[in-house]
Amino acid sequence: MAFEKITELPSSYRHLEKMSVNELLTFINKEDQSVPFAVEKAIPQIEKLVEAVSDKMLMGGRLFYIGAGTSGRLAIVDASECPPTFGVPYGLVIGIIAGGEKAITSAVEFAEDDRGQGWKDLQVYNVSDKDAVIGIAASGTTPYVIGALDECRKRGIVTGSISCNPDSPISAAAEFPIEVIVGPEFVTGSTRMKSGTAQKLVLNMISTSIMIQLGRVEDNKMVNMQLTNEKLVDRGVKMLMERLKMNDYDKAKVLLLRYGSVKKASELAVL
Repeated sequence: MAFEKITELPSSYRHLEKMSVNELLTFINKEDQSVPFAVEKAIPQIEKLVEAVSDKMLMGGRLFYIGAGTSGRLAIVDASECPPTFGVPYGLVIGIIAGGEKAITSAVEFAEDDRGQGWKDLQVYNVSDKDAVIGIAASGTTPYVIGALDECRKRGIVTGSISCNPDSPISAAAEFPIEVIVGPEFVTGSTRMKSGTAQKLVLNMISTSIMIQLGRVEDNKMVNMQLTNEKLVDRGVKMLMERLKMNDYDKAKVLLLRYGSVKKASELAVL
């Protein structure tokens, strides 16, 4: 049976250009509501991948995301948010996009079609079997990503994938595939919509769950977040006041800025 891209099937809606703005928004929202239910069905697959990646990272390994287009941009976003959110070093979670930095804001023609370039891009970071690599491709057919995963598996590197078509080539290439089947897009083939939303939800689940496994969250608080703006400093002060049962905001702020994180301040501060 030939592989069918559900993500490329015709939209269930016709003549979008004749719809009112209210109709457009209502139907897009209706389609978006189906995404979390599709993600829920994939939780067993997500769990297996999170456990495998957590094991690698607890032993000192890194997590790589690799993708093209929207998938690559989502990879960059999730990776770049881990250091400020969880206080981990830059370089622990790395996002790679086909076409390099230019592709973050502009389309790079045919970058996703180069089957060998993904592995070359990973080699820049000296990827090894201590690490884990997750390929992201809504269609599940992106040569750049599949080629990278194939090379990783040859070398015993833990691999995962996130796609939105069942039984896709990327799933066959990954040791721990995740398939979130969201169906045809509102605008036919526009996988930045439901597929992109699904990928973002799954990435949130993966990185947050892993960081909790790594001890970067205590109770329900981001105790290791970087103090990069006043909003985060204020949040950190209030967290520290709660942990140390303090009533003096200014004193708590001094302690927080002295030690650099809620966790260190609460462990090392002498009141």
